[in-house]
Amino acid sequence: MQIGEAAAASGCHIETIRYYERVGLLPHPARTAGGYRTYRPEEVDRLRFITRGRALGFSLEEIRSLLTLADDPALSCRDVDQLARHPADAVLADIRMPRMDGIELARHLGKLSPSPAVIFTTAYDQYAVQAFELNALDYLVKPVRARRLVAALQKAHKAGPPAPVALQQASSEERRHFSVSERGRILLLPVADVLYLRAELKYVTARTVEREFVLDESLTRLESEFARLFVRVHRSCLIARSAIAGFERNQDENAEAQWSVVVHGLAERLPVSRRQWSIVKAALVDKTTGA
Repeated sequence: MQIGEAAAASGCHIETIRYYERVGLLPHPARTAGGYRTYRPEEVDRLRFITRGRALGFSLEEIRSLLTLADDPALSCRDVDQLARHPADAVLADIRMPRMDGIELARHLGKLSPSPAVIFTTAYDQYAVQAFELNALDYLVKPVRARRLVAALQKAHKAGPPAPVALQQASSEERRHFSVSERGRILLLPVADVLYLRAELKYVTARTVEREFVLDESLTRLESEFARLFVRVHRSCLIARSAIAGFERNQDENAEAQWSVVVHGLAERLPVSRRQWSIVKAALVDKTTGA
């Protein structure tokens, strides 16, 4: 099929398909004698998989990793999609992983219903193992013995998922994703995609270039956890330091805020309170100088 038909079948815009080809997510298709792109059914399946991954909140790099798995000759995109969609009884997760550590993964899995039991594997020294044991998180020390694996699975089945408090205590690192509950599913929103966080009544709105997401979290706790990445502009809003493009002076002299932040990728401006002005201005200077 040609590109217009592939776009309709996959839910992708034509320009988006061309972009996926440029960045290597989609192989360059064959062309007709007249130079028109033609797409095979497996390439359309790949486009559907990418579209579904974006809808679930995965970044393009995370989708690239999933596609690497899907490129395994023993698996297809449909197989990987089924693995992602069907609930598991137990999950074995390494504590140290390149894109998301096992403890953060367990925190996200804990928001699923039903939540799977989580067993950690680790090559940490004995002190780290003791810390996880105190937090009631089961673990397997590599290399894993079959008898120990069976015992851990039996224990995890009885205990269920680890308590959220224990997971928070066990993880001292920043999360790389936010969990978003939406239409009965959990989306993973990359923290790096968020431009600003704004408190709205009992919830926090996370704004990306594309849209808004609702987080069931406290802005104060988010500020504490992500102080390296976000800075407060006023009492109900944090902006990503990387999203600060500049400042504009407010024309209304009676306005509560004299300055507003210009946000990368958005026409929207965020007012800066007088109390936070010097801090936010310093954040832009640090970003510019690389400090």
